[in-house]
Amino acid sequence: MRLLLMPNLDKPNVHACVKRLTAMHFSQPVEFMMDESLRGNFTGCGQLSFGPMETLLSHCDACIAIGGDGTIIHGGKSAARHRKPVLGINLGRLGFLATLESDQLEELEGLMEGLYTVEERMLLSVTLRTPSGVRQWLAMNDAVLSKGGPLTQIIDLRVSNGEQPVGNYRADGLIFSTPTGSTAYAMSAGGPIVDPSLQCICMTPLSSHSLFSRPILFGPACVLTAQPAPGSPAKGIYLTIDGEETVPVGPEDAVSFSRSPLPVKLINLTGKSFTDVLNEKLIWRSRK
Repeated sequence: MRLLLMPNLDKPNVHACVKRLTAMHFSQPVEFMMDESLRGNFTGCGQLSFGPMETLLSHCDACIAIGGDGTIIHGGKSAARHRKPVLGINLGRLGFLATLESDQLEELEGLMEGLYTVEERMLLSVTLRTPSGVRQWLAMNDAVLSKGGPLTQIIDLRVSNGEQPVGNYRADGLIFSTPTGSTAYAMSAGGPIVDPSLQCICMTPLSSHSLFSRPILFGPACVLTAQPAPGSPAKGIYLTIDGEETVPVGPEDAVSFSRSPLPVKLINLTGKSFTDVLNEKLIWRSRK
């Protein structure tokens, strides 16, 4: 089995985790692979082969993201483009998307024996159309339109679903999230928790100055478009994708959100359900 390791170098225990993982013995031969750019960071970490990331993604059987939820999200989107499953090992604080903690590496034997399930998670396709061109991204958690200026500034956004108007929003911003992202920023903003097996887009206003400010769930066939309302400030609106990249949105720009045909395939080795994880990592920890 060929496993592509995707470690987060910012995690303090990542080197120890990779070293333990690559030194383990499994019931079948395992080839651990890693991006060529990381060669100098993991000397002495067992049998590791290095190469170009795109080549490794094409040839691996599965990806192992080692870090926190952000690492799994970043790695999951890369894996989805090559239709490869990804398994998360948590070195972060919450690790809501991880199937294993760093002290559970022995559980990886279940991957060799086929004792696991694969959960498909919806991705959001995000398209920014400007007078100068088009840019596209994938979002596993959310895409956020928000203000970038003074705290007292609010933004005006006009939202439509296809040709049908949804509404005008005066707010600090709007969150467009997947079911996976419903337990992230959207939840903190008062959005609903959505079972990740569903296919939908959740729009959650941020500190709306409108009497109607409830989150709305849209079906998987919907194409939502948000753009600055006429008369909005020429500057001060930004689009952020999964907290990884932020770009400005101009007064003539439009941002569309739809379900991507590519899902993220998350490997589940423990058999825990969504509600099991919800109770363990959100509800139970909030009581500590």
